[in-house]
Amino acid sequence: MTGIPREVTVGYKEIAMCLDKSISKVEQAVLRALEQTPPELSADIFRTGIYLAGGGALLRGLDKRLHDKTKLQVHVTEAPLHAVARGTGIALKNFNKFPFLIK
Repeated sequence: MTGIPREVTVGYKEIAMCLDKSISKVEQAVLRALEQTPPELSADIFRTGIYLAGGGALLRGLDKRLHDKTKLQVHVTEAPLHAVARGTGIALKNFNKFPFLIK
């Protein structure tokens, strides 16, 4: 029976197993970023938590995994797919307030 498309069901566990290495790299990157964050920003992060935005924020369980790894509150932004674009727009409107962006 050639030419007939097959349907394959892939469950959450299979997807999670395939993404595990990548998610572990994200966890390690978050931990490194927290270690390198200046104390004045660290205080805000420890008080308010981490906010996930973008497509990765939609990965089921990512917020819990990051919470388990960092012991910080982890929040998924409202409309995470649009949050990055909105944030970029705000940054561009206030470009002069971000001197570290100017090279």
